[in-house]
Amino acid sequence: MNIGIYGLGRFGSFWGREIAHYGSQNGWQVKGFSRNPERGTPEGVIRVEEEELLSSDVIILCNAISSMESVLGKISTFIKPGTLVMDTCSVKVHPTSLMNDLLAEGVNILGTHPMFGPDSGKNGIAGLPIVVSPVRAPLKVQSQWKEIFRDMKLDVKVMTPDEHDLEAAFTQGITHFIGRVLGRLDLKPSPIGTMGYRELIKIVEQTCNDPEQLFLDLQKFNPHTEEMRLQLKYALNDTLGQL
Repeated sequence: MNIGIYGLGRFGSFWGREIAHYGSQNGWQVKGFSRNPERGTPEGVIRVEEEELLSSDVIILCNAISSMESVLGKISTFIKPGTLVMDTCSVKVHPTSLMNDLLAEGVNILGTHPMFGPDSGKNGIAGLPIVVSPVRAPLKVQSQWKEIFRDMKLDVKVMTPDEHDLEAAFTQGITHFIGRVLGRLDLKPSPIGTMGYRELIKIVEQTCNDPEQLFLDLQKFNPHTEEMRLQLKYALNDTLGQL
């Protein structure tokens, strides 16, 4: 099986390396493409040009959420029927709708969201969750990839795109929001810092190491994050009112 990793940014390089490591035990050939020539090539991944990558049996999109529409518009005519296309976006309604609308009918589609990244997965991904949202793929293909992810020791969660986005708005969305807010305070480690304070520092490190575009995309493209922010604002004002 030929696997193509489209986009070798911070997450794409991380996920490509994990896929290649697993694939090396199963006879896969994992290729990678980046529009940025300065991006490094992950271990186990073969760097190729865009056209060659788009001929892969499976294409894993690791580009930014905000670029999904333009990327799909550019590559859709080059993807042959029977190919499986997976996104890895941190929101699901937006990219899965675009893939369903812009990819040819014969192309299989599976929404995925690995709920980890280079920071949270730096000590290994075993036991970490990955969301799978079937969009347009035969049951055999869906089952194959759910089994592959389980064989990678991941905790597979099957959810609809909207179920994912509602849950993620009040988990990942709020974590990134709080992390960015705390990051503006420039908090420093302290010799008398409590365990709770040290955990806050970790949140800042995990969220602020990611590109700012990811934070903006999480807030903009998840249809439920506006309600999260509104509830957070009410809770903050209520707490301040007590003082």
